[in-house]
Amino acid sequence: MTGSMHTELQFERQTMTDIQSYWRNYIDGEWADGGAGRIDVINPGTGTKLAEHALADEADVNRAVQAAKRVHQSGALSDMRPIERGRLVQAMGRYLLDNIAEIAQVLTLEQGKPLWEAEIEVKGAAAYFEYYGNQASTVEGRSIPLGSGYFDFTDNVPFGVSAQIIPWNYPVEMTARSLSAALATGNTIVIKTPELTPLTNAWFAHAAEAVGLPKGAVNILCGWGHQAGAALSGHPDVNQIVFTGSVATGVAIATAAAQNVVPCVLELGGKSAAIVHDDADLEAFENDIRWGIYFNAGQVCSAMSRVIVHESRHDELVERAVNIARSLSVGPGIERAEAGATMGSMVSESQRDRAAGMVGDAETAGAIVAAGGRKMNIPGAFLEPTVLANVTPDMTIAQEEVFGPVLSVLKFRDDAEALEIANGTQYGLVGGVFTRDLDRATRAARQVRAGQVFVNEWFAGGIETPFGGIGKSGYGREKGREALWNYVQTKNVAIKLG
Repeated sequence: MTGSMHTELQFERQTMTDIQSYWRNYIDGEWADGGAGRIDVINPGTGTKLAEHALADEADVNRAVQAAKRVHQSGALSDMRPIERGRLVQAMGRYLLDNIAEIAQVLTLEQGKPLWEAEIEVKGAAAYFEYYGNQASTVEGRSIPLGSGYFDFTDNVPFGVSAQIIPWNYPVEMTARSLSAALATGNTIVIKTPELTPLTNAWFAHAAEAVGLPKGAVNILCGWGHQAGAALSGHPDVNQIVFTGSVATGVAIATAAAQNVVPCVLELGGKSAAIVHDDADLEAFENDIRWGIYFNAGQVCSAMSRVIVHESRHDELVERAVNIARSLSVGPGIERAEAGATMGSMVSESQRDRAAGMVGDAETAGAIVAAGGRKMNIPGAFLEPTVLANVTPDMTIAQEEVFGPVLSVLKFRDDAEALEIANGTQYGLVGGVFTRDLDRATRAARQVRAGQVFVNEWFAGGIETPFGGIGKSGYGREKGREALWNYVQTKNVAIKLG
């Protein structure tokens, strides 16, 4: 590629309504077309075409993996003093903040969330780089006493090439979560972006260039899951895999990785429940409903999709939930820049139709649609904020992930029944307990089958707290210091002294 061509392919600042029409992959420090052609990126807030993106094929994946492998073997990152590597990681986060206006606008246009939610996502992504950049120099080994004749120590070394397959619901924040930790520990990376929301990942390439990472350290490509995703997860030169998505895809990735004995971090979603006891503060709980199920139109793996409420408070809770649902202004995210009671579109019409279909099936099974439940009669992938009452644990809506703005409300009579319902799905990602009784909350937190439990506030915690599931919600941990151990393996060195 000539210098002039390379300049032409650099990302240019765009206005809210004028973004570049064609986006390329980023492989070995260069912007490249894809061997599988192009894919249309649709604006779900309008239903119209937003842009085209290059589609990678198996050969493109191989070039990206080989570039990452070359950089890793060179020691350009792994041999660097960790505090210096951490500074590079932190600088990438600052780059995102410096460009937050452009990133948030494109994120809203490709994903559908309100503009103010997109800004929160970009800030969250930057925080991961700040956090893990700070942690880079703390990944230390230890000395093991073997008596006077030996000196023994451990060293935590990077795996090498980290393959990261990103979900479409938080394409900026989820990429940052794994990319920052991998870089901080000295790995090189190949990212496969989601087909529905591939555009905003371009800024990670620009950030890598801006802070001076070597070419090939970060590679970003878009491709079909069955083609590029399969080639990446089964590549013999990939040393570690991170995936967030469906159970079925996670199983396929883990199966492919197992052929090469490659470790995975799998976050496979959930059907998370909040247990609301008879002494809970329901007025405060309204805020948990707003954030727990209607933020990002419910397209959150840890969404509060089930509320299991004591039968004595059921009707009051449903009434409050209905008021929250009906208070939301729903429409194109780009028109919703101010934080408040707003909701954008779902990511695509097919996702919207699936969620609406599950609501219809639940109503047929006996659930009551207390609010919403219908596709909105406007252009775009919009579903009304929905509240379902009279839901029973055996219904499909109470067992399977909707991944949309649909709250299912179930009743319980005693603590044992509440826990039985909460633990009665194949998932185990997060859970919640709402009560003024700390003893009851502590007992429940120990018994809820989930990797993370919130007490009296849904989404309590932050990037410092480990996150991940059990059961079919996956394995491995993201966030917190625990995530760093996914990207290193322990080497032991034993020295016989003379």
